Amino acid sequence: MHHNNKLSTFNMHHNPRVATDISRLTAGHVGGQVFAAYVLCTAQDKDAVRLTLEQIDVIRRMCTENPEMELVTTAEGMRTSTKIACLISIEGGHSIDSSLAALRMFYQLGVRSMALTHNCNTPWAESSSSYYTYYQQKNNSLTDFGKAVVNEMNRLGMLVDLSHSSWETTRAVLKHSTVPVIFSHSSAYAICNNIRNVPDEQLLLLKENGGLIMVNFYSSFVACSNNANVSVVADHFDHLKQVIGAESIGIGADFDGAQGFPKGLEDVSKYPALIEELISRNWTEEELAGVLRLNFLRVFRKVEKVRKFILVSSSQFNEVSTTDHWSLCSQSAPVILILVFCKYPISLTILCFWHWITP
Repeated sequence: MHHNNKLSTFNMHHNPRVATDISRLTAGHVGGQVFAAYVLCTAQDKDAVRLTLEQIDVIRRMCTENPEMELVTTAEGMRTSTKIACLISIEGGHSIDSSLAALRMFYQLGVRSMALTHNCNTPWAESSSSYYTYYQQKNNSLTDFGKAVVNEMNRLGMLVDLSHSSWETTRAVLKHSTVPVIFSHSSAYAICNNIRNVPDEQLLLLKENGGLIMVNFYSSFVACSNNANVSVVADHFDHLKQVIGAESIGIGADFDGAQGFPKGLEDVSKYPALIEELISRNWTEEELAGVLRLNFLRVFRKVEKVRKFILVSSSQFNEVSTTDHWSLCSQSAPVILILVFCKYPISLTILCFWHWITP
């Protein structure tokens, strides 16, 4: 949303220009949401860290200045909040500028999840998209520095998000991470063969990892066209349930992160329509409670538990010097110096991204 980070110019309660506002979150029985601090790939190697800080500032102000919302940083905080709980994520590893120190500082500011890539490669991980030409080199799926990023996220207790990562990067991370990971907004490749979706063989690796895939609603990712409806979205849930079980599924709609959503699922007030469709397909209350709330909390708690174990067993930070960083990340690359809980009888967890972009 192009509001130059000026919250005073944006009506948080009623805004027909977007799919997410407080009135519709309330209508959709939403009790928690993950907000993504997102900056364009064109900021990579330039001012991505500053721009990301500004986005985090916007999210923090939004979630602390509106009485209906509450900023949380833990699974327990999400579980117990009586308001719309806000969790902060970063969408794209380019936001840390290949700095573990920046990653740690983002954690201190409340960030609890980061997608390793967006629509561009970083020096250390590969995107599913080839739209941007950054760091187009061989053997870039997950460099040694990329593994250090995953290690540090595991140590911090930050969710590793593989949506937007290439399949090669995804395989490498699933083999390397010591904690469950998530696909925050991806769907089933077997239903719609878009490269942003997850094939069955990787779903099985995710099941082994104990992680979560949160289904994206964007029409091009669920129907491979603009002609999508609630039934098509439910087909993804059915397929995922058949392959890896309902306990490995969540909801990651991506409202306001894309344009063009299925008929009947146009904004955050329409979540009940999906629940009704899944009930008609004989999903049980226990399965829906998991998909809509408990599965995400379980994964988040496991990530927090491993953090506590690592902090007790070792006091060592994952340190990489500037020299080491460039030798690990950029051997062949130029150096440029310049979710949602609902208040239903069944509680639910849905992940939506709300992008604030500074022009």
